[in-house]
Amino acid sequence: MLNKIKSELLNFGLKFISVDEKVVRMILETSSSNVNEIVVLPATKMVMKKLVQKLQNKNVYGRVYNGILNGIRVSIIRSQIGCPNAALIIESLKRCKTKLIIRIDFCGGIQNEIEEIEIGDLIVPKSVYCDDGTSPQYVRAYPALLNQLKAINNPLSNMQNLVTGNQKVLVSKPNGTLKDILLKEAQQLSRVKEVDLWTTDALFCENFEFVRALKAIEVKAIDMESSIVFLLGTLYNIKTASILSVSDLPGHPQYDLLNSNEIHQNMEKGIDTAIKVLISALPQVKHILI
Repeated sequence: MLNKIKSELLNFGLKFISVDEKVVRMILETSSSNVNEIVVLPATKMVMKKLVQKLQNKNVYGRVYNGILNGIRVSIIRSQIGCPNAALIIESLKRCKTKLIIRIDFCGGIQNEIEEIEIGDLIVPKSVYCDDGTSPQYVRAYPALLNQLKAINNPLSNMQNLVTGNQKVLVSKPNGTLKDILLKEAQQLSRVKEVDLWTTDALFCENFEFVRALKAIEVKAIDMESSIVFLLGTLYNIKTASILSVSDLPGHPQYDLLNSNEIHQNMEKGIDTAIKVLISALPQVKHILI
């Protein structure tokens, strides 16, 4: 009886809000009116904590932390790890007044003989290979995306017989103006590289063949969220870009996260610098909202 009363009260309340508002409240645990036009999207608890500590005039609404960074009003929302989680947040933001999303967090670096990648370096992706499981589902639901995105044969097919997974890998891109603002600001504060990035769902499958395949197409970094952030930015007309800090080097004998207990001294320094870049760039970012 108690559950029946609860459900009847809930359904009565839902009659007075739209389906879009219901989605926002389910996922962000607050009203769409409490989300700002500029959203900063960290994935890890460590980066979220560092960003929230920088907020002035902080207010918390469910999963949304509002406040001011460098004179600009922003919302900070932790996406959690992976494309499915990031997609849930962006589906909510699509239903708010959000116009611009900046992803900031860690990524892995791919070392090669031509360009050295070091832990603590900043990465601003110019394009992202969508080797996650979420992006193909959006292409299935919105086939017109195929006309907007380039695709390549999965380079892993040159290393092994692909019996499952993405035979074709889509390429998503950030908003060019937003990406350039972050890149230019980063160049004044740190070592930064504008690179092609690979997004994967499977952190624990970054074996030797995987790293070798990425090197073959000159991918310099790996993350777990940027592909869907950029793809949904394209789909929903939201400006998106990422600024990332290299935390580990897959395949490296000393600083491969999955094969070593050693933490590089520049790991935390790199993400602190990325946050400085983001905050410094926000007044310029504000100008491209319209």
